[in-house]
Amino acid sequence: MTRFSRRQFIITAGAATAGSFLAHGCTNGTSNTAPTGGTAGTVPAANIDPADAPEVTTAKLGFIALTDAAPLIIAKERGHFDKYGMKDVQVVKQASWAVTRDNLVLGSGGGGIDGAHILTPMPYLMSLGTITQGNKVPMYILARLNTNGQAISLANTYKELQVGLDSSPLREAFAKQKSAGRDLRAAVTFPGGTHDLWMRYWLAAGGINPEQDISLIVVPPPQMVQNVRVGNMETFCVGEPWPAQTVSQNIGYTALTTGELWKDHPEKAFAMRADWVDKNPKATRAILMAVQEAQQWCALPENKEEMANIVSNRQWFGVPAKDILGRFQGKYDYGTGRVEDYSNSLLMKFWRDNASYPYKSHDLWFMTENIRWGYIPADTDTRKLVDAVNREDLWREAAKALSVAEAEIPKSTSRGVETFFDGTNFDPENPTAYLNSLKIKKV
Repeated sequence: MTRFSRRQFIITAGAATAGSFLAHGCTNGTSNTAPTGGTAGTVPAANIDPADAPEVTTAKLGFIALTDAAPLIIAKERGHFDKYGMKDVQVVKQASWAVTRDNLVLGSGGGGIDGAHILTPMPYLMSLGTITQGNKVPMYILARLNTNGQAISLANTYKELQVGLDSSPLREAFAKQKSAGRDLRAAVTFPGGTHDLWMRYWLAAGGINPEQDISLIVVPPPQMVQNVRVGNMETFCVGEPWPAQTVSQNIGYTALTTGELWKDHPEKAFAMRADWVDKNPKATRAILMAVQEAQQWCALPENKEEMANIVSNRQWFGVPAKDILGRFQGKYDYGTGRVEDYSNSLLMKFWRDNASYPYKSHDLWFMTENIRWGYIPADTDTRKLVDAVNREDLWREAAKALSVAEAEIPKSTSRGVETFFDGTNFDPENPTAYLNSLKIKKV
């Protein structure tokens, strides 16, 4: 049985508060338009009509040291928040997703944060009270920060099996090790989050039951590399730059990038407390405009090197830029001799191909998977929930205020039927049929 016990919640003392989860309970338009500008902090101020001036100029936004937080970091470093009147926005590093959750519960008024770079399912689980001790904390998803760009890695122990998209070769290997008394572990970053769901989908598609055949453990993203180095897990799923570091340090290899599992899959979201947004609608629009503009800048190939240099700095990631740049550009060294150029396909996308727009159909998949694995009740009204949390309407308002081309604003809240690497289809018009088609599930 999968268990997230305190013993398995591997975490350093510096991030000890992350353990509170257990104690209490990442259309077809391809335009990459972006603002012109020079180096960090040089974006010129916008002319703001006094009637549109933000109600406040400050907000505290959290981020985890993952490359899909780049839009928030770039918006801060290059002055996009300042440009739209949000001159006192703070972008604050969080130790783990559990700490992010706890600080969102507090809000900035209680010493926490108002919004965050976050795993897409978390605002839903907070709104339901699932991960907040039953305390419902209404949240809004305002934008998708990226698509693609995560990876599932394996320890070098399994390199000779040449495991990639097909996880089935691991069945026999796991069975042998379990019979020898080993406690096999797969690491994810938060229960019910995106990395948890990618890991579960990949294992189950290969006939490995994540509820029975391996133990799932929670490890904060920056601690993944060290934990695989000392043999604490067989495999893990996390965003960059940690998979690339696993390869560069020769302690593991990339089995797959998650874009192979589901092309252009939704990943992180930008979310804020609903009460903050409701109280500060103009400030919210200003923040959204800054984030969207930063996403456009992040999307341009000519900005990738500067972006890698910025986020590599100690106050952000503290990771060598060379371990970030390659996969930002779509260059993937799997650590097995396999090298791929995904610059025109499966790289992390921030704006192109509608990466920023928060499709409701994608959030419906996340909620269906949370039902699949028993995180939320099977009778949850997922459509009602998505309508309450997903504020794609605010995304549209900000995009229009930013003069985003009409062709880059999706006409529908659904991207339609999605197809996974194993041929499984998710039709957002019939999530129950999708759920019923899956052989391995908890419900």
